[in-house]
Amino acid sequence: MQSDLGKPVFGLVDVNSFYCSCERIFRPELRNRPVVVLSNSDGCIVARTPEAKALGLKMGDPYFKVSGFLKQHGVAVFSSNYALYGELSHRVSMAIASLSPAVEVYSIDESFVRLDGLAEPLLDVGRSIQARVLEWTALPVGVGIGHTKTLAKAAQHASKVWRDKTGGVVDLRKPEAVEWLLKRMPVQDVWGIGGRMRANLEMDGITTAWHLSLADPRAMGRKYSVVLERTIRELRGESCMDLEQAAPDKQSICSSKMFGKRVHTLEGLREALASYMHRAATKLRAQRSMCGAFRIGIQTSFHGDGPKYAQGITCKPEYPTDDVRVLTKHALRGLDAIYRPGFAYSKAEVLLMDLRKRGEFTQDLFTECQPERSDALMAVMDRINKRWGRECLRTAAVPMVPDWGMRRALLSPSYMTNWDQLWTVYAHDQVQK
Repeated sequence: MQSDLGKPVFGLVDVNSFYCSCERIFRPELRNRPVVVLSNSDGCIVARTPEAKALGLKMGDPYFKVSGFLKQHGVAVFSSNYALYGELSHRVSMAIASLSPAVEVYSIDESFVRLDGLAEPLLDVGRSIQARVLEWTALPVGVGIGHTKTLAKAAQHASKVWRDKTGGVVDLRKPEAVEWLLKRMPVQDVWGIGGRMRANLEMDGITTAWHLSLADPRAMGRKYSVVLERTIRELRGESCMDLEQAAPDKQSICSSKMFGKRVHTLEGLREALASYMHRAATKLRAQRSMCGAFRIGIQTSFHGDGPKYAQGITCKPEYPTDDVRVLTKHALRGLDAIYRPGFAYSKAEVLLMDLRKRGEFTQDLFTECQPERSDALMAVMDRINKRWGRECLRTAAVPMVPDWGMRRALLSPSYMTNWDQLWTVYAHDQVQK
């Protein structure tokens, strides 16, 4: 169409039921069985195949409540295997990049691409990406195409809902196609809306994506937020968001997990906070930032009949730093101030705040700053850990194998990242012998 000349064209490539599909690659007998993957410490369901959804299983269902139901219906259950998922996510990104000149990795299972300038029909381009990812990774993907990132996201949603008719690839550039889909799309399914905003929009008589696209963007922006205004404009075909070739630096960095089992001692909490600080400081240095203040927190579970306790404290080093030794020292001092004996702790958290980019802040001439030897030591530490494993070199407070670590009783092997867990395939005659 003439009016579409010069408009950007975005694609969204999304792996179907990513965590579950990763588990199925090495377990072909699960191809048509319901599969679910659990959150950290096997807490609740965070991924489901269509077969599991058909059984009525919901995201967030606590595992301990539905374990009997899962066993009764033959549902395959796995603990989260982030080493496996991360490696496969990287390979998906490589496959997509081999066919698209510009790629933004949006999440572990989604990537935006720019398709304008590629040969028409773009449906064939989408199918080529789909086939390339399947060939390189054995993972099924859906592809949505539109003149904005929001419309590409809507098209990808349609590729899942009507997969049998679309083959998993939907081109949503024609106005009549946009109108047809948005009239059938609940407003909460629009990218960035969700359940909480839905309630507000329903009071304004907006129940579908089409209703939202007809709203006055400026007025809705004043009433709610500039983000909603941008969403409305994108639904109308006005591109407000381009690809982010490099992920923006984080303004805060959090490291937090539920313990695999309750921690009753100060020493156990010290190990946990040191471990979480090690991971947070690694991310801090990766984006070349320094931390001027951070907060630590500890808490018990809010479920059950035991005594409850939660407390946190903000810590401020003498100078902005990325030295894990300095950060850990202040974290452990803060822990001494908030720890109370007699509780069964279930979680600890480290939140790095007041992040400052190197070279982008002016230091006080008369205050202490991070010494050059700390910079050199952290650089060596990162190089060693990058080559030999992220916790090969660490502070002495970080344990080798913590007894409070994540509970992952249903963990599949790390087929692609651990030499000791490589996939073994036997020939039929060997099995017979």
